[in-house]
Amino acid sequence: MNTPTAGPAALAEKILHGVGGPENVESLTHCATRLRFQLHDGEKVDQAAIDALDGVMGTVRQSGDRFQIVIGGAVANVYAKIMNLPSMSGGGAPRPQSDADVKAAIRSKSRGRYAWVDNFFEYLSDSFRPLMGVLLGSSLIIAIASVLDALGVVDFRAADKSATWVFVDAMWRSVLYFLPIMVAYNASKKLKVDPWVGAAVMAALMTPNFTGMLNPKSGIPGVSCTTNATLGTQECVAHVFGLPMQLNDYGGQVFVPLLMVAVLALVYKGLQRIFPEAVHLVFVPFFSMLIMIPVTAFLIGPLGIWAGNGLGSGLSWLNGNAPIVFAIIIPLLYPFLVPLGLHWPLNALMLQNINTIGFDFIQGPMGAWNFACFGATAGVLLLSFRHREKEMRQTATGALAAGLFGGISEPSLYGIHLRFKRIYPRMLVGCLVGGVIVGVLGGVDTKAFAFTSLLTIPVFSPMATYAIAITASFFVSMALVYFSDFRTPEDRVQANAARDAAEAAEAAARGEVAATEDRELVTVGATAATAAASEGSPAQSASASASTAVAEAPSAGAGLTLAAPVAGRVVGLDEVGDPVFASRALGEGVGIEPADGHVVAPVDGELVTAVDTGHAFGIRTADGIEVLIHIGIDTVQMMGEGFDVRVRSGQQVRTGDLLVEVDLDAVRAAKHPTVTLMTVTNTADLASVEPHIGQDVAAGAPVVTVRR
Repeated sequence: MNTPTAGPAALAEKILHGVGGPENVESLTHCATRLRFQLHDGEKVDQAAIDALDGVMGTVRQSGDRFQIVIGGAVANVYAKIMNLPSMSGGGAPRPQSDADVKAAIRSKSRGRYAWVDNFFEYLSDSFRPLMGVLLGSSLIIAIASVLDALGVVDFRAADKSATWVFVDAMWRSVLYFLPIMVAYNASKKLKVDPWVGAAVMAALMTPNFTGMLNPKSGIPGVSCTTNATLGTQECVAHVFGLPMQLNDYGGQVFVPLLMVAVLALVYKGLQRIFPEAVHLVFVPFFSMLIMIPVTAFLIGPLGIWAGNGLGSGLSWLNGNAPIVFAIIIPLLYPFLVPLGLHWPLNALMLQNINTIGFDFIQGPMGAWNFACFGATAGVLLLSFRHREKEMRQTATGALAAGLFGGISEPSLYGIHLRFKRIYPRMLVGCLVGGVIVGVLGGVDTKAFAFTSLLTIPVFSPMATYAIAITASFFVSMALVYFSDFRTPEDRVQANAARDAAEAAEAAARGEVAATEDRELVTVGATAATAAASEGSPAQSASASASTAVAEAPSAGAGLTLAAPVAGRVVGLDEVGDPVFASRALGEGVGIEPADGHVVAPVDGELVTAVDTGHAFGIRTADGIEVLIHIGIDTVQMMGEGFDVRVRSGQQVRTGDLLVEVDLDAVRAAKHPTVTLMTVTNTADLASVEPHIGQDVAAGAPVVTVRR
């Protein structure tokens, strides 16, 4: 259970302490959901302590002493609290460079088998990540406009739209059109270049002066335009300084600024070495612009256009020639790309497609992955209500809201899915179903870069195909997670036990425990024994009466008891040699040193758990009593060898029904204790659970009394 905090300020202090203190922080940034630390020494991080904090959804270690903490929608607030701490007034401590550090840096450059890959994707990620907010904002404006268009309020494709709706267009086009300048700014910051220089270089190719040359009617001397008869496209060339320069509209481009800034970093840092530091402010930006604007216009710009078009054309070919394959690959690939931050290149291709061919075909299949992700979260949310898991309910509620209305998957991934290994396989089935539907029905396109949420459904075409696909993805994943659980059977038993203990503590703190005399005595499981005694011979009746005397004494002969699941010697949980059972974390109960391997049901009820390995069973009675039978200690390691299971999960059982035949010699040969444990896992919900120990019993004899 996560450690509670007093609010963002306390959380900020605990996070800073967990990463090794302010002296271990070289720099700190954040994105839409994560704090991103660059540390001096990544080994100083107490990852377990940070994971346990209330408000932290997950953590991710990266190479190069980088460490990420997933916060969710409150990340900006937590970031601000950390940066406002007195100890962080300097914004992080620069890394001291010793001789050993310099040598290590040189060695790392030559080593770099994987580091360069990390750096490449980190460059892409940090160039786009700060734009998440404005991209999301523009996508929602597009969604609203699309709804109005679908309802016939306005025709957004009309050539004679009013000034009002032209202005609405400008509200969302501003982000996409000037995206190259924004990307150049962020990329420059990432490579430690003056970001305004990078922005200025890109902006030079987007001024009215430059774009005006693309108009064949402009009459500018030295500009010639031709029309490609095959493609029907117009190509313009300007002769600048006597050299031909291909003209392009760079609005919405992403590959051009990424390539340009990579070259700019070399030029900028080279100039810093040439000029004295006293004149850096004047001459470094001046010569950087003087060099990079022509280089970008003549070489990098056309090269970036060509690279982006080539990648887009390749995916377009796959989408056109094998649409089903394409539609399946995309949603199955994304669940593995997003956690690693490797999805940004595909996002760049989406923007490239919109800018070059007027629409994108990647986002439609991608929606199947997103909604499969959200469906899995919905399944977890439903289970959290069913099992009264408050913390998981809060986490899943926030993650589902961020997903359905914002299209953001990180809270679901880091808060839930990556923590429970059973979720991913079930989520992938939802991805597959949605991808197949998109492929079979002919694909889905969009003319806008949109976060795949409920609010942006109208921007996809055909909208019906997209809606069917994401609905199927959502509900398939939700159903699979809900009906098979995101916890293993053993984890579920332990989680429920921890929940019961917490609820009991809360109830005790509120003084809500009712008086014992007002509670009902529940004697569960001895029905069969009692019936046998009443219907059998006098000798059998006497035997049954003797065996139940201890249990019935507290209630003057009225009620039932839990029966022994196996014959043997009854001992207390403190004597079984297992600290978990001895702590009563799994409830009160007994241990039985078995005389044989014939294990039976101790109570009537539903078999809610019957693990394949045969070492554990869970039964819930009609009255809601939850009983765990665990055969041996650490016998899960035997992988079912020596266990002949005779029942299945979901089956109704009666007291005395055979659950499993166990080869006790095989258990002993594997060096595991053979003691069989029986506990009431929801002990905290009951007035008392009274074990009756120190006796030798036959299977079916009463050994535990339960009081409500």
